[in-house]
Amino acid sequence: MKHLTIKTTTSQYPIIIGQNVLKNLKPSIKKYIPNAKKVLIIFDNKIPSFYKKKIILNSQHLKTHHLSLKVSENIKSFKFANQLAEKCLELNLNRNDLLIAVGGGVIGDLCAFVASIVKRGINFVNLPSTILSQVDSSIGGKTGVNSHKGKNMIGTFYEPKFVLSEVNLLKSLPKREIICGYAEIIKHAIIKDKKFFSWLKIYSNSILSLNNDRILIEAIYKSCKIKKYFVEKDFKENNLRMTLNFGHTFAHGIETMNNYKKINHGEAVLAGMMLALKLSKYKKICDSNSYLQIDNIYKENKLNYPYLKFIKPNNIKKLVKFMMKDKKNFNQKINLILLKKIGLTTKPDTQSLEPAKLLKYLQKII
Repeated sequence: MKHLTIKTTTSQYPIIIGQNVLKNLKPSIKKYIPNAKKVLIIFDNKIPSFYKKKIILNSQHLKTHHLSLKVSENIKSFKFANQLAEKCLELNLNRNDLLIAVGGGVIGDLCAFVASIVKRGINFVNLPSTILSQVDSSIGGKTGVNSHKGKNMIGTFYEPKFVLSEVNLLKSLPKREIICGYAEIIKHAIIKDKKFFSWLKIYSNSILSLNNDRILIEAIYKSCKIKKYFVEKDFKENNLRMTLNFGHTFAHGIETMNNYKKINHGEAVLAGMMLALKLSKYKKICDSNSYLQIDNIYKENKLNYPYLKFIKPNNIKKLVKFMMKDKKNFNQKINLILLKKIGLTTKPDTQSLEPAKLLKYLQKII
C-alpha cells in the first residue's frame, strides 16, 4: 500500500493506492467527513457487483443511496450534470453530506463538478476504477463537462476529501482501457522523470499485462508523485501545471473531431504525444536520442495504432480547427507543450503558433 498527500493553497487530501484499500472507506469518511449523515454513490455500471456491494457495505453507517450509470463521454454534459444535481437536491444532501464517484475519469469529472455546484459545494470522494483515472483525473481538483465546442470547456476546481485507488478494480478492465491508463503514466515520465522512463522501458509489459501487482502499484505511485508535483506548484494551472498538457491539446482536438466516439481519451493522448514529439523534432527542439527512445517504446508495446488510425493528411485542417477552441489558447494562437529531451519540456506559453503555421508544420511531418 502506498500513501500520498496532496497539499494545495486551498486544501489537502490523502490518496491511498493498493490492494484492498476499499476497507479504508468507512474509517476515512469518519475521519475526513465526520458530520456526514447521507451519501449518494454513483457507480459506473461496469463495476463488478462484488465491489459495489463492498462499497455500499462500507458506507452503511450513513443513509446510503446509489445509482449505476452507463458511461460514455455523452453523459459528461451540462444537461446530465443538471439531472444529477437535481437528484442530490431531491435527496436533500447538505454541505456535510457527500457524493462518491466510483468509476473512471468521466464519472469522476462529472461527480466532482456536480459536488462543486450543489449548494455551492458538498463533500466529494473519489474511488477511481481505471488506471487513467488513478494516475491522472483523480488528482488535482479539475472538474468538468464537455461542450460541443470542445472537451472540458465547462468546469471548476474542486478537490476531493480523499481518494482510494483500489488496484483490484483494474483487473476487470479490457486491454484498451489499460493502454489508455498507460498513456498517462508514460506521459508523466516523458515530461518530468528520465529515471522513471528508463524503469518503464523494463516494466511496461508487466504494467500492460497486469501480471505483477507490486510493479503496477509502483507505476501508479510514481506517476501520481509527478502529477502531485505540478498540482502543488500551480493548482489553478496558471503556468507550470500546463506542462501536463504535453500531447493533450492535440488529443482534445482529436476527441472533439471524432465527437468523442471511436477513440478513447488515453488513445487520443498517445496520438497527441506522438504529434507533439514529431513537431518537437521537426522544429529541432527535441534531441534525436529522446525521439528514438520514445518511438521505440511505442513500437515495442504496440502503442502506435491510435496515431496511425486517426492522424491522416486529409483531416489535419479539421484537427487544427478544433485545436483553436482549446481553453488554454490566447491571442488567437494555439499553445503547445513540446519536448526538449526525456524529462524536460518547453516552458508553458513559449510555443504559441498561429493556426496557419501549425497546419503548415503538420502537413510536413505527417
